[in-house]
Amino acid sequence: MDPSTYAVDPLPTGPPWRLWDEVGEDAAARQGVYAPVYSVSFGARDRIVIAPGDSRSMVLIPEKCEGYCRGVDGRTGPNLACVGCGRAVATRIDDCGSWQTVWLEPAAVVRHSSGLPAGPPPDWDVVERVEHRVPPVEPDGSWNRRWEAAVGVVLAHLVATTEDSPVTLSAGPVAELLGHAVGRYLSTGPGARTVGLAGPGIRTPRPRPDILLVPRHPLTGTPWRPPGDEQAVVPLDSGVWAYLAHPGETSPMPATGVLPEGVLRDDYSLPPHPWYPLTPNHHAFEYTLVGLPAVRGLRLRRCRDASRQT
Repeated sequence: MDPSTYAVDPLPTGPPWRLWDEVGEDAAARQGVYAPVYSVSFGARDRIVIAPGDSRSMVLIPEKCEGYCRGVDGRTGPNLACVGCGRAVATRIDDCGSWQTVWLEPAAVVRHSSGLPAGPPPDWDVVERVEHRVPPVEPDGSWNRRWEAAVGVVLAHLVATTEDSPVTLSAGPVAELLGHAVGRYLSTGPGARTVGLAGPGIRTPRPRPDILLVPRHPLTGTPWRPPGDEQAVVPLDSGVWAYLAHPGETSPMPATGVLPEGVLRDDYSLPPHPWYPLTPNHHAFEYTLVGLPAVRGLRLRRCRDASRQT
């Protein structure tokens, strides 16, 4: 989470956990889980996540600070207590391979208004700004974690939308960056459904692909749609989408003067190249997949096996 921001998860998260075999399909569906998993969360709904640096007046509960890599992963529930009353109010997660977050328990905290009027949500043009783009590769050659998570989420939506049918990606950045992952998670063969990029600031392909990859609104999470279009869309992290749609200048010294527009200099260092193909985060893939009602009845063994081999 960026500083001074928060999000709310409407689904149950965290402990207590109950085994799928004990819960049953119908009860699991009421918890937002639509395919067999090892265990189902019966934790609180509407938990609020903030950046750790934005938390105040809380201390760790030593006996609740279990984790793996000398960190805390929240496996035993709330591990932060209110300094004033001692009540467990939040869960700090700060362990290897985890996003650093603080999750506030909705029944243990009270919202107070700042007294300032709420401003309008940003328009879609925010995703066209240069600063909104998230580059896929880190300076050390590793893939950006946000990209790995976003690709896991989008692949789960593709599996559900296509009912695990073959797909063909449009040429360009989408195929170059997502092709390896899609090839592992989705089948290939005749009758493939086409997937193309669409969104604010770019022209929707014609003829329209069967499925459009569109940005989620960075504040509301609502997927973008072409006006009057009710056909299939698959939402994508807006920062990742922005890079695919508007990669922009790759040189630290843009062409100026005598060089025509769009021509890049050839005397700058090459951008970082990853060591390995882009691999989706399998936790993001599975968590998203089992939370989509459309996966009920689908045979998902092949997709899950692919995610566990990454």
